[in-house]
Amino acid sequence: MNGAGNDFVLLDNRTGSLHLSREQVARLCDRHRGIGADGLMLLAPCRSGRADWAWDFYNSDGSSAEMCGNGARCFGRYLQKLTGVTERVTFETVAGTITAVFHGERVTVNLTDPKELKMDLPVPVSTGTLSVHSINTGVPHAVIFVADADKAMVQKLGAEVRFHPQFLPKGTNVNFVQALEPGLIRVRTYERGVEGETLACGTGITASALIASKVRQFKSPVRVRSQGGDLLEVGFTEHAGRFSEVQLTGPADFAFTGRIEL
Repeated sequence: MNGAGNDFVLLDNRTGSLHLSREQVARLCDRHRGIGADGLMLLAPCRSGRADWAWDFYNSDGSSAEMCGNGARCFGRYLQKLTGVTERVTFETVAGTITAVFHGERVTVNLTDPKELKMDLPVPVSTGTLSVHSINTGVPHAVIFVADADKAMVQKLGAEVRFHPQFLPKGTNVNFVQALEPGLIRVRTYERGVEGETLACGTGITASALIASKVRQFKSPVRVRSQGGDLLEVGFTEHAGRFSEVQLTGPADFAFTGRIEL
């Protein structure tokens, strides 16, 4: 499946019989020797009893991840296809319980309340000192405003900021944001765990929209153009400097189904 170009392998593990090693996940996500994906999700029964289902989510290098906004929309539609649910479904992630609401091929997911908002951090890199904003929207994100997203050095500066001592020990995802017009931004993202640019990152798009509301005073909802060309929408409430009721709406599409030998 793909959500705005951010692609995933989804596997049905409701029986609990599938146990993938980090190496197996990485091979399945390898675009040359496997299916190819930015991440992999396993459908599992809910362990806490507080949601309908649960997921196990892995980055393409086989490492575990707490949350993925585009992945959450795809996972919701995957559950819809497997279980026949029509309106909404809930599932448990490391970051909290997610609700997916269906609007045809588009899906709205709630995200857990953002935390760790920091504005205007000076971050020294090879080209000088960047002014970086950061926020955790389920996973940590750095946000850098640029005049032209096409000219942003996403791979080079993204890697520098991702591994910068400022964001140790786990590092951060890095978003390069261009304000196109009031209420509309364009985002390019260097993703931690993928270690490169992806066509979209849901939690990064969300982080960028929230930071844009602080820096550019954009009101909810903020529209976001991804690198893959899709238009997504981030809704939120802000009170006393804190964000809540954060929602991400965008496409979630099936590419193909099949079988592969591990």
